[in-house]
Amino acid sequence: MTMTNVLASLAVHDLSAASAWYERLLGPGSRPMAEVIEWQLPSGGGLQVYELPERAGTGSCTFIVSDIDEIAQKLRSSGLAADAEPAHNDLVD
Repeated sequence: MTMTNVLASLAVHDLSAASAWYERLLGPGSRPMAEVIEWQLPSGGGLQVYELPERAGTGSCTFIVSDIDEIAQKLRSSGLAADAEPAHNDLVD
């Protein structure tokens, strides 16, 4: 699976738990500050996750991938999202 781009900043309740989940998906992140973990992608995109419980759960993040079926399989087999099933449409999956 190749992650080609992502641009997002997401608030979470528990940075430690969220970091563990995202690191299983994206690999190790960097810690520019104690309350932030981030990933910079080769294409210039990035994901930043930070602890701010009052805003947690209200954001969204779009991952652009080279093979949606492959990422769905990775999510299922790793236990990150056991029921992950991609939606296939005419213009975008």
